[in-house]
Amino acid sequence: MANVTLNITDAQGQAAGTVEAPASVFGIAQEEVANHIPLVHQVVVAQLAAARQGTHAVKNRARVSGGGRKPWKQKGTGRARQGSIRAPQWAGGAVVHGPVPRDYSQRTPKKMKAAALRYMLSDRFNAGRIHVVDFGIGETPSTKSAKTALQAVLEDRFVTVVFTRDNVNEWLSVRNLANVHPIFVDQLNTYDVVTAEDVVFTKEALAEFVDTRAPEAQKEA
Repeated sequence: MANVTLNITDAQGQAAGTVEAPASVFGIAQEEVANHIPLVHQVVVAQLAAARQGTHAVKNRARVSGGGRKPWKQKGTGRARQGSIRAPQWAGGAVVHGPVPRDYSQRTPKKMKAAALRYMLSDRFNAGRIHVVDFGIGETPSTKSAKTALQAVLEDRFVTVVFTRDNVNEWLSVRNLANVHPIFVDQLNTYDVVTAEDVVFTKEALAEFVDTRAPEAQKEA
């Protein structure tokens, strides 16, 4: 499978060359992507489930305080029999069948997560929504420069920007932009691609991503 070509833009939005990326990651046909939407959905649901703390809890009859004494005698009052003022039907009583602490995580094989990420990156590439931007940030972070570089190719669309761990100043430059979700390349996941209208890589991040993910994709292809 032939490689695909991505255009590089500089800090002013001007063309600054091209870079090749493996088609096994970015060049999957849209028809095949559409056939694997259930896989992508399963991976995203599992990722959101794993993010849930699961620490919710309610007080049952054993945990709620008070109510140890029978409120009135069993017979002779004309009222319904009651054993405790902390029974569920009483105000301030216990909760029946309420949520208890639990683990929401689902088992998702690594190959499934890797495949879902490839399909979504290919979907964004097929729509022309994958970009490589050279922010041109020097020794000092500059949010103004980063915003200019992004608006030149994205306007005001919501974007996930992928950096390497060495792109510290670039990351600092975009972290306060409302429509930008910055993420390091080793953290890139399906959910952050699904929720973004566009995905932007720095040149260094794309090179690192290709070096680490492309060999895996070629083995599985």
